[in-house]
Amino acid sequence: MVHRLYILLFFIISCISINAQNLLSEKNSFTRQDTLRGSITPERAWWDLTYYHLDIKVDPDKKFISGKNTIQYTVLERDSVIQIDLQPPLKLTKAIQNGKELNIKYDGNAHFINLIDKQKADDVNSIDIYYSGNPKEAVRAPWDGGISWKKDLNGNHFVASSCQGLGASVWWPCKDHMYDEVDSMLISVNVPKNLMNVSNGRLKRIEQYGDTKTYHWFVKNPINNYGVNINIGDYANFSEVYYGLGGRLDMDYYVLKDNLEKAKEHFKDAPKMMKAFEHWFGPYPFYADSFKLVETPYLGMEHQSSVTYGNKYKKGYLGKDISGTGWGLKFDFIIIHESGHEWFANNITYKDVADMWIHESFTSYSENLFVDYYYGKEASSEYVIGTRKNIRNDKPIIGHYNVNKEGSGDMYNKGANMLHTLRQLIENDEKWRNILRGLNKDFYHQTVTTQQIENYLSLKTGIDLTAFFNQYLRTTKIPTLEYTIDKNTLKYRWTNTVDKFDMPIQVSINEKEQWLFPKSDWNTISLESEIISFNVDRDFYIEINKL
Repeated sequence: MVHRLYILLFFIISCISINAQNLLSEKNSFTRQDTLRGSITPERAWWDLTYYHLDIKVDPDKKFISGKNTIQYTVLERDSVIQIDLQPPLKLTKAIQNGKELNIKYDGNAHFINLIDKQKADDVNSIDIYYSGNPKEAVRAPWDGGISWKKDLNGNHFVASSCQGLGASVWWPCKDHMYDEVDSMLISVNVPKNLMNVSNGRLKRIEQYGDTKTYHWFVKNPINNYGVNINIGDYANFSEVYYGLGGRLDMDYYVLKDNLEKAKEHFKDAPKMMKAFEHWFGPYPFYADSFKLVETPYLGMEHQSSVTYGNKYKKGYLGKDISGTGWGLKFDFIIIHESGHEWFANNITYKDVADMWIHESFTSYSENLFVDYYYGKEASSEYVIGTRKNIRNDKPIIGHYNVNKEGSGDMYNKGANMLHTLRQLIENDEKWRNILRGLNKDFYHQTVTTQQIENYLSLKTGIDLTAFFNQYLRTTKIPTLEYTIDKNTLKYRWTNTVDKFDMPIQVSINEKEQWLFPKSDWNTISLESEIISFNVDRDFYIEINKL
């Protein structure tokens, strides 16, 4: 799929990992609200989400949302207090279960609702949560999100949600933690009749009420909270059918009417994306819900089966190549990157935002796999290596657990180069492809932890990757190969590494390729002839220091 740090201009110029939606503010001290937002509290742990019906009215003139969310859940163990999240200035006005209005304790963004009826293990219950107000307006979506209240060039309202990092509770009440995805969902959105709402899943029906229309969208597959979206505008629609690994896939495109003909040509990158990513990652995970690209007034984001697009119909990232190699201008960055999140973010989803690298490293890496599929392995290597100039190594990629705090924006470009390095260690591209496909099969529609992904990759590669991940995910240190050459003798070792780091690397000595197996102590190789040339394979993300 997705907040995240830094002034936008600085981000674009110096980080250009560009959709690095580092949407959370920089902070290292945390509050009770951070814990309530970021941890599996007792008031969350005892119930399991099964179904949402979000039924709302959006008034663009007043920038106002009102309605309710019916939350269905299975009782895991008996309790009497349930936590529902909703962020000011929105107000949770009442909660009703079985016709009884319930008492609510308000604690910042968290609302603790005292249930009257007994909650028996394995029972399936529901609660209606009513709310209204003017939600937080996005400042610079999607990095500092909320609701974008814009207008198109014809003066029509152009409205969209974006909330990764901030959380879905910035615009609707929910169980706002990533560990528990709802199994299915109905999204009913009432808007002025001259506008259309596009949300996740499939459009089931449209109902007209006076001068308004309600669009009902049903999501059959599990979905994470921030992946839910509303997009309201004067849309035109065109579609195509893609026959992929899962059979017939409906691909729909919703764009502003003035952009219809332009989009028909430009969005040819979408089926190209689907073909490449099904090759590398396996079947698109949401055939039942279709695939959509939806134009929005902001850059774009990975909303599940409703990927948003605002790249101004340009190749690259707003017309720029983030790799500086030229390969980045062969495709529309937003279409490829945000759609890649359908596999890594929407299919495989982190439990805790501290593990956001699972979304962003794999999806950034997907960009060069797209290049690989269409332009070859050398081109893909040039692309991902070109993104290294954007890496800052300012702090570790993994963030702080249980307080809704992600790690460094380096999870994009550094993470992609980490995975590119891992590909070299495997030395078998078909095996690597099967591992990527296996991830999406074995963790299909699941929420996961970093440890699960690390263990899986160690198991499937047959390599103990503990020190490898400790090095690249948990420190800012880039492993440095130190070496000396004295006539026919090469001495080499790793420095700037974690304990037990022993990654092998491929080199060429006198134009002959071979593997070296450095450790923290000096190793020595003596050749029969003088060493004239020594080069390290640039596909390994390391630094080199000749003494």
